[in-house]
Amino acid sequence: MNEKLPRYMNYGETMKYLNIGSYNTLYKFIKSGLKVTIIAGTKRIDQQEADKFMAEKAI
Repeated sequence: MNEKLPRYMNYGETMKYLNIGSYNTLYKFIKSGLKVTIIAGTKRIDQQEADKFMAEKAI
């Protein structure tokens, strides 16, 4: 990926990072255990947590 994304990504950036095309899929990932950090109503997903989530779900 050529674009450098911040470590703490918003939902749109997270979708790019994980190469998913819909918010519904992202919400399914969150329900399946992808951790979201919420500070003063702002939601962010840590790149390291996203990597860890994907590694845990590998079969």
